[in-house]
Amino acid sequence: MIDQAYDRAAELISCADAVLVCAGAGIGVDSGLPDFRGTEGFWRAYPPYQRLGLKFEEIADPVHFADDPALAWGFYGHRLGLYRATVPHEGFEILRSWGARVFTSNVDGQFQKAGFTDVAEVHGSIHHVQCVEPCTDEIWECTFDVEVDPSTMRAVGPLPSCPSCGGLARPNILMFGDWAWVPHRSQAQLDALTSWRRSVRNLVVIEIGAGTAVPTVRRQAELASAASGALIRINPREPEVRHGRGVSLPSNALEALTALASSVDRTSR
Repeated sequence: MIDQAYDRAAELISCADAVLVCAGAGIGVDSGLPDFRGTEGFWRAYPPYQRLGLKFEEIADPVHFADDPALAWGFYGHRLGLYRATVPHEGFEILRSWGARVFTSNVDGQFQKAGFTDVAEVHGSIHHVQCVEPCTDEIWECTFDVEVDPSTMRAVGPLPSCPSCGGLARPNILMFGDWAWVPHRSQAQLDALTSWRRSVRNLVVIEIGAGTAVPTVRRQAELASAASGALIRINPREPEVRHGRGVSLPSNALEALTALASSVDRTSR
């Protein structure tokens, strides 16, 4: 059955005029990145927060930039360093070889690091920053490093500042309960993706590592493939496709993409 699923998915890719990748945190696991699945998973990745009793949705709250900036930048500064040091796995190159465009909830910049230029980051990017207030809607690239004490996960030393007002800067990431996020960079990416989708008739959607807990990516993948049912869902835990409208591949990203690439090569001969 699984071989038939890969053959069907390969046929969809081979016959498509364009490929859209809809990616959640699961795509980065094979590169060594944590996916923060559940509180226990988050605490395994960041033990100091377990000692503090802080869940992911609690630490990823913009209120900390006002109440405890060293705590806030400790979390995001550590992630910034982690993402900069991470090398995208070979599955990214497979997707790029198919000319894929990307919609992702990830803020890690791994697609750009792998050479993609058309990426819609619906939740923003850790590699860009904005004013905490914000005093302006300006967004600028993150060119600094943040020193973090790994035992406490708190930032040490000077914190990033806004060049306009001199106040605190923060990542241009949509956080939980975030009313101060400056959205125009992400919105421009989303508008470009929407325009492209309207120009494509025979589209296949490859959804990777996107669960149901935060359904943003799944919703986009299902909407984009609604007319044709050309959806390939790669997910080791929640691979089911509703009403049989697509192909389910219950695997990790790298394993599935490697097998898919082989199947596409066979189909193309």
